[in-house]
Amino acid sequence: MASGGARARSGPAPDPNALRRDREAGQWVTLPAEGRKGPVPEWPLPEPTERELELWRQMWCKPQALLWERNGQHHEVAMYCRRFAAAEEHGASVAAGTLVRQMMDSLLLTIPAMRSARVRIAEAQEQGADATPTRRKRTSSRARLTVVRGDGDEAGA
Repeated sequence: MASGGARARSGPAPDPNALRRDREAGQWVTLPAEGRKGPVPEWPLPEPTERELELWRQMWCKPQALLWERNGQHHEVAMYCRRFAAAEEHGASVAAGTLVRQMMDSLLLTIPAMRSARVRIAEAQEQGADATPTRRKRTSSRARLTVVRGDGDEAGA
């Protein structure tokens, strides 16, 4: 095992709201909260089970499916569905669960993986009554500094 040096995902994940990130605003990909529209692609692997097909249909409605489609990751998504279904079975090995988690990361299905890849999901246009309140959007570092100092604070007071 190597010692020293950077590791995958070492250090804090990129934060789209960080002060220094304003310069890199174009590097983040924002996916629509509604997810991918359109027909579900054909299953690419032989002999799917009903559970695999159910997972397959669910996966192709997610926002990340836009990236999978663009990158031609149909086989990767199908393998994830197959391994996920196997890991759900009673008596599945810990290794099966670990593999599913790694596949979730590679398909950007976890928050840390999305942050690392600089991908975010847009906020839904219409939020229900039980939706989580969002923070007020601040576009400049001066506006953010005002929040740290406190709105309306006078210098020297």
